Amino acid sequence: MRFGVNHTPSVGWFHSWLDFSPSDTARDMEQIASLGADHVRIFPLWPVVQPNRTLIRQPALRDVATVVDIAGSFGLDVNVDALQGHLSSFDFVPSWLESWHRRNMFTDPDVVASTAAYVEALAASVADKPNLLGITIGNEVNQFAHAPHPTPHDITAEQGHAWAAAMVAAARAGLSSPVGLEARLGSEPSARPGTGSRPRPLVTVAQYDAAWYDDAQPFGPEHAADHGDATVTHSWVFNGSATLHGALGAGSVRHGEYLLQLASAWNRDPERPNWLQEVGAPTNVVDPADAAAFTERTIRHVLDAQHVLGVTWWCSHDVSRSLADFPELEYDLGLFTNDGRLKPAGEAFAALAREHGTRGRADTTGAVSAPPATALVLDDVLADGSTARGGLRADCAPGGRFAAAWLDLAEATPDGRGPQVVLRSRVDDHALLAARGITRCVDVPEDTATELLSVAHPATMA
Repeated sequence: MRFGVNHTPSVGWFHSWLDFSPSDTARDMEQIASLGADHVRIFPLWPVVQPNRTLIRQPALRDVATVVDIAGSFGLDVNVDALQGHLSSFDFVPSWLESWHRRNMFTDPDVVASTAAYVEALAASVADKPNLLGITIGNEVNQFAHAPHPTPHDITAEQGHAWAAAMVAAARAGLSSPVGLEARLGSEPSARPGTGSRPRPLVTVAQYDAAWYDDAQPFGPEHAADHGDATVTHSWVFNGSATLHGALGAGSVRHGEYLLQLASAWNRDPERPNWLQEVGAPTNVVDPADAAAFTERTIRHVLDAQHVLGVTWWCSHDVSRSLADFPELEYDLGLFTNDGRLKPAGEAFAALAREHGTRGRADTTGAVSAPPATALVLDDVLADGSTARGGLRADCAPGGRFAAAWLDLAEATPDGRGPQVVLRSRVDDHALLAARGITRCVDVPEDTATELLSVAHPATMA
């Protein structure tokens, strides 16, 4: 399994793109590589690269390409996120999309075309880099589509599909790899990375967990599973998991594993990779003294899931206390302190990366164990087998009936591995079950307890 880190620049945070320093970047990348990580995820700021709808700044693109080169000099592959978009409670939206120029970022034809042009140009600027892992369309862009965002760009689910398809196509065009169709548009499976001496870079769509847990969020599980080359999950236990189960309780340290299994249920291709692209130890619910244990236990459970591309920890470096107005938890999420001291959580991550990671190994796939043979059935449809069931995502949220049943079953398994998840609408697809290695399907017990919570959005957390 791949081990990576989300790069939070130690000097200037992401504002460092305004006065890019190769030497500062090199120092950060050297420290990240010292953990045994094999990749980093980086975040250009959208308004810095595209300050006007028809202006894409070439110097800014060259800075991104330079970061990819610097990371490569330390043996790190790089995933580049395009639309930032949103980072650590701050929105970075170009001025041509807000205030007097406000238009819907997902549906306005001019905005969509210009955004796609940016995504394509960014992908093209790094397409020739041998250490390019891939392009993610943006960091949790779905948070712009609905409350609790204070000024959401309202859309329907179908409009979300159209937007995601357009952005994925733009990224593939930039990479000169317009292969395959989106899985939802036909019977063909989602496009897979190419074969050959250099695998084709991945194109992915990243969403925050409202996609899995909030029935009102227009971007849902299908958007994650039907677009791009891998299904991406972001696991944050401040979503109620730690409140219900405690920082080191099973429902917290298994949350990343649970999300991976939940996501797999929507994959049309049984071998589609799943990527835990963000996970961290937020100190508002995980005491700093428990961060190392939380890190180790979370990753060990992720190792038990099937078809996991990798885990990418949030984040490399603490945010400097010299920067104002961040939620308190953001100042202590790094594996390193802001001045480069390795923290206990970083030590735990490094030990696991060296034991289970792929860095320095010719075979980057790692040992593959058989997938869990038992699957818990998620009722996505009613008894008639075709009518979508309301409240599905709330049922999957921490404290929901399905989430509770999955955790009970996971804790009861002799080998300690959590069960797979299969949708009720696909439970009679015997070829799919066989391909996924599922030999036993279990229904959610009728007496499963529910304890739903109302949790504040992290941007509002002190």
